[in-house]
Amino acid sequence: MRSPKDFFRPLAVGAPEPVRDVPFRPSRMIHFFDPGNPKMAAKVPAIAPTVDVLLGNLEDAVAADRKEAARAGLVEVARSVDFGETQLWTRINSLDSPWALDDLLTLVTEIGDRLDVIMVPKVESAADIHYVDRLVAQLEARAGIRRPILVHAILETSAGVANVEEIAGASPRMQGMSLGPADLAASRRMKTTRVGGGHPGYLVRQDPDRERPDAPRAVFQQDLWHYTIARMVDACAAHGILPYYGPFGDIKDTVGCEDQFRNAFLLGCVGAWSLHPVQIGIAKQVFSPAPDEVAWARRVIAAMGDGTGAVMIDGKMQDDATFKQCQVVAELAQALAARDPELRAAYDAAGTASTAGEER
Repeated sequence: MRSPKDFFRPLAVGAPEPVRDVPFRPSRMIHFFDPGNPKMAAKVPAIAPTVDVLLGNLEDAVAADRKEAARAGLVEVARSVDFGETQLWTRINSLDSPWALDDLLTLVTEIGDRLDVIMVPKVESAADIHYVDRLVAQLEARAGIRRPILVHAILETSAGVANVEEIAGASPRMQGMSLGPADLAASRRMKTTRVGGGHPGYLVRQDPDRERPDAPRAVFQQDLWHYTIARMVDACAAHGILPYYGPFGDIKDTVGCEDQFRNAFLLGCVGAWSLHPVQIGIAKQVFSPAPDEVAWARRVIAAMGDGTGAVMIDGKMQDDATFKQCQVVAELAQALAARDPELRAAYDAAGTASTAGEER
């Protein structure tokens, strides 16, 4: 076991100092693209300003005979496109594949200075993160990279979920985690072929009416992923990293996508994957606090002063616990407003309206 005092020392001579706090940058949507597809790669300059994170996907959805082309395409995109404030991530191939080593060797040494986060699929234990951590440190040292590249784990096996706490705390590089519902469903032998979202067969039914036993009984569909998301959120919060919902596969079902994203947002996720441009707007809306909620949070914070004691606002008691809840909303709004002028204007307008209402 490594000593805690060694935890924040570089794992290779010449590698950059590990981060002590994960930088919180807006990441409401992680938008996937295939860098080996020339048409998709050509759209990157136009898409980049509209998303918080752009991810070059090298793993699933990239056929085996196109892996090298996708890797080379990502290098070209990273070198040629000005991403501005948008983060550039990649999802490498799984560590048990024949491509993962070359993914890391190529990307870290050739575009490591432009790469913010490496997403690692099918992480099953801290050992997977330790392997990536050490190798990336060696490659950073070789390439002379001065800013550490962070690592993001996907929970998509039952072993990964069972070991989620140790994975979250495996390295200072850990940026966050995402739920991978499709592979996780297969790993658990779940009887669903959907990629994320609910299932009409997973439900609870209203008890029968004793007086009318044959009367119709209301049915309520349940969330297949509630337990896993909640456990992932707790592990991430305990270790100071960020949780994300993964993919929602039914592109046409924008209502179901919005519902699933909102459930994840309310549980504590900071963003979700977007697989199609239509999901970018959904994620932006869902993972940005509503202006009236931001105005209320700021009002409570102003009334609470140092955050101790209790006050009554509009007939509702506010204490140190609600003060902390409001801080979460207000701090998120501040971070998003710094990047999004439209949101900043909406938040400012809501605050002005709230103040005017109080004065009346």
